[in-house]
Amino acid sequence: MTIIAPSILASDFSRLGEEARAVEAAGADWLHVDVMDGHFVPNITIGPDVVRALKPHVSIPFDVHLMVAPVDPYLEAFREAGADILSVHPEAGPHLNRTLKRIRELGAKAGVVFNPSTSPDVIEYMMDDVDLVLVMTVNPGFGGQSFITSQLKKIERLRAMIDASGKDIILEVDGGVTAITAPQCIAAGATALVAGSAVFKGGPDAYAGNIAALRG
Repeated sequence: MTIIAPSILASDFSRLGEEARAVEAAGADWLHVDVMDGHFVPNITIGPDVVRALKPHVSIPFDVHLMVAPVDPYLEAFREAGADILSVHPEAGPHLNRTLKRIRELGAKAGVVFNPSTSPDVIEYMMDDVDLVLVMTVNPGFGGQSFITSQLKKIERLRAMIDASGKDIILEVDGGVTAITAPQCIAAGATALVAGSAVFKGGPDAYAGNIAALRG
């Protein structure tokens, strides 16, 4: 079954704890946390303290996407705050391999995030150090953007790379994921989907139906 990770970026920030509990009750598998620094991406969102505050509200894993540069100085803080998965961009530090190893040393799963222009070649020789691959199907920085269809080919290529490696690597997609685009991502090889607006639209009573629609 496809993993569904609602992005709290699209939730009601005045009720974050309630929103987190509501999506877990509605069937969410993970909680996706978008961390933006206003430098690596043109927006500012949340820091470790918010992750720490949210952690007791749910039992599902925290999938933390660090859109931060340099990223290495913040790994420990987000892990200590409760991140179960830490995903970083290759462009966010000089030594991706070292960063991934450090994430694992901290006890979290290590993810690599691909911007629309980032080539899958980046991890060709590092598959042993990767637990998750996240394909951005929008340019990172803001929610509610339109799906970039050219990224479906990238998902297919990464699916082939993962299968050839024989590793149990999760292939996640984030950006413009809706009930229409979700089946395309799954058909291309995705095993996890991040969705913000598509989950949180309609309020808590709609969350279960929204999540079910994404699973197909």
